[in-house]
Amino acid sequence: MIVITMTDCPIGLRGDLTKWLLEVSPGVFVGQVSARVRDHIWKRIKETTKKGRATMVFSTNNEQRLDFRSHNSTWEPIGFDGIKLMLRPSPSRIKQLGELRMGFSKASKRQIAKRSAKQRGITFPDTYVVIDVETSGLNPEEHEIIELGAILVEAHCIKERFSLLVRPQAAITSQIEVITGITNAILEKEGVEISLAMQRFIALLRDLPVVSHNVDFDYSFLRKACAVCDMPLLSNRSIDTLTLSRRKVKKVDNYKLSTLAAHFAIATTQIHRSLADCEITYYLYEKLINLDISSQ
Repeated sequence: MIVITMTDCPIGLRGDLTKWLLEVSPGVFVGQVSARVRDHIWKRIKETTKKGRATMVFSTNNEQRLDFRSHNSTWEPIGFDGIKLMLRPSPSRIKQLGELRMGFSKASKRQIAKRSAKQRGITFPDTYVVIDVETSGLNPEEHEIIELGAILVEAHCIKERFSLLVRPQAAITSQIEVITGITNAILEKEGVEISLAMQRFIALLRDLPVVSHNVDFDYSFLRKACAVCDMPLLSNRSIDTLTLSRRKVKKVDNYKLSTLAAHFAIATTQIHRSLADCEITYYLYEKLINLDISSQ
């Protein structure tokens, strides 16, 4: 099921969308299409819409059972205590609501998420892929993926490791070189084009559940890469160890991967390298899903 709303969009585009969807109100379309058609529609909207705005909400196999896209909007997707929301960065709105977001405090949202999880009977998979990306910055609209890492896990055991450097269009900064240990010279010599890297990466993921620490960050860059490479947008079910840690672990100063690794005595060899971070996340996930919340 998908719902698309558009404002100030070309009439021709609205007519084009009626090939697949039903227009229930001016600029509002609903329908049921495959993921491939859905991605084609969204690509068509972005290519055709100039100054107009568009939003698409669709059903998918994640914890919330939905996802969304926005185009030419000041609203932006954010992760909030494990729940994906759309936030409009308005100072007056922030002042008016104070610590509240969409009518609920952080504590309220945690309770709602816990109740929803119990009602849905969420189970944690024993076969999954742990992923991590290293990037040239924090903004997927301005920065690029420079390394992809993944670990295929079957029956809770590591079966395959994947690591690939990606050659960016623009040189990375000295700060990123220091943080990751990846230099421009290394990327030039060993990096591959993003299209080839994504093909190999997606082939490993297939339709398996994905485990990641701060999955919204990874997915934002991966989906941007999918769009650049003209590939279907990544929509695998995702499990965020950052969210799980916030729910289950209380006696830590923060929820950085390095802090949680130290808390659980997980050995670390490197930080801010994709494969090394994948291994830490794998051990963290396995501990978290077996953790009694009352013991932490």
